[in-house]
Amino acid sequence: MFDWVKVETDEQIKELCELAKKIWNEYSICFINQDQIDYMLEKFQSEQAVKSQINFQRYRYYFLEEDGENFGYFAVQPRKDELFLSKIYIDKEHRGKGFARKAFNNAIVEIAKELELPKITLTVNKYNIPSVMIYEKLGFERVDSVETDIGNGYVMDDYIYEFEL
Repeated sequence: MFDWVKVETDEQIKELCELAKKIWNEYSICFINQDQIDYMLEKFQSEQAVKSQINFQRYRYYFLEEDGENFGYFAVQPRKDELFLSKIYIDKEHRGKGFARKAFNNAIVEIAKELELPKITLTVNKYNIPSVMIYEKLGFERVDSVETDIGNGYVMDDYIYEFEL
């Protein structure tokens, strides 16, 4: 049995950033290089960046927890007519066990319903084939693609997906 726990304290944010570094370094290397991983961790998953996202951009971060151990996390951002699923990451030992599906169905969909938002959207790297397949299995539909300049010469080359509630 697992649960999701809202990230609220500085200590939790620090733990989240350490978990992000672990997961990103072992997973993202399959489709982006180490320099870009380091840059993106600093820009999007450092303690300062996460605090700013929570305090000024309405992001909500949650740990995925089992038996007191945080093994993954997700972040959502309520927007005008949608819930943006910004991140969902699960460590290597827990991947492939249905946790992403359970987190999506039991937590993320419920957050969207509570906020009375009619759809969930996300972006995913075009070369992150395992994640693309998971999102499609969950019922997301590809609606577009986008290239986003994130600075330092890096571009995120993503698909945009939507899930209608």
